[in-house]
Amino acid sequence: MSSRKIAILPGDGIGPEIVAEAVKVLECLQQDFGFGVELETAAVGGAGFEQSGKPLPDATLDFCRDADAILLGAVGGPQYDSLERDLRPERGLLSLRAELDLFSNLRPAMLYPQLASASSLKDEIVAGLDIMIVRELTGGIYFGQPRGIRELENGERQGFNTLVYAEHEIERIARSAFDIAMLRNKKLCSVDKANVLEVSELWREVMMNVSVDYPDVELSHMYVDNASMQLVRAPKQFDVLVTTNMFGDILSDTAAMLTGSIGMLPSASLDIGGKGMYEPIHGSAPDIAGKSIANPLAMIMSIGMMLRYSLEEAEIASQIDLAVGNVLNQGFRTADIADGGNTVSTVEMGDAVIAALKALAN
Repeated sequence: MSSRKIAILPGDGIGPEIVAEAVKVLECLQQDFGFGVELETAAVGGAGFEQSGKPLPDATLDFCRDADAILLGAVGGPQYDSLERDLRPERGLLSLRAELDLFSNLRPAMLYPQLASASSLKDEIVAGLDIMIVRELTGGIYFGQPRGIRELENGERQGFNTLVYAEHEIERIARSAFDIAMLRNKKLCSVDKANVLEVSELWREVMMNVSVDYPDVELSHMYVDNASMQLVRAPKQFDVLVTTNMFGDILSDTAAMLTGSIGMLPSASLDIGGKGMYEPIHGSAPDIAGKSIANPLAMIMSIGMMLRYSLEEAEIASQIDLAVGNVLNQGFRTADIADGGNTVSTVEMGDAVIAALKALAN
């Protein structure tokens, strides 16, 4: 098996802690499953600023361009809040997505049956939940120009941002979502606000045009306010949702809480060729950094997504998913998902997954 080059970006907060457990999993895959891998660590976010004076060092960007896939921990921390906006850790992440054209963000919301009691909703509402949200990641209001804060003639300040999407941006995220729907249950719901936004009118029109090329996929449309309500009322009606950058940012966090903990959810950000950056969606959690209580499972499951979507190693990916399920069956829980089981540290949870993987390999 040829060796794959993986860029490891620990980042800030709990990032280095959970990435350390992910590296142990990759080393286990190399030793016990014959997965050839070359790992190299680089700085990004606050760590990038400390190293080079900017959140995305040139060396990090160059290495990520050359890698087969990227594993990212998390970025951000309160110590950087006073920096100019362009120097803050989050700008490094946004720049990395933009520079690598990682336009398709895959955010699964799947509830492990062992954690049904951790969800704030009733078991019958969330049992068996398995949703994929496809979020457009490099356009929309987060990147639109012009933007800023200006002073009006009367001296009052006004903040402004621009929501803009070109047809080609909508078409490529549409095709990404339709392709994923084809791999699942062939149901795709496009979420917009076409009743008040011209951008959404165009979004819906392009979605319908692309649907002609996917006759096996059932396409539906839903306004974002209704979609938010439906995710809480009856989430299992959805299979794949596709939406804009800002709407996807909001809806994916709503979907995350259906599963009981944001610490259980990985994500992927893909370019047009399927190369991707993989990360948990929970952020840097600076309040618990250094305490070894962070949940590393989303980071570990991000490896599974990487194997499945970028490296064409679905069989090994399934072993990671199975190992995580086995660890949960054994009662191991970090603090965020504790329900009276065996509450363990970040390192202990990582070691439990390694033991489960080794058991599967033997």
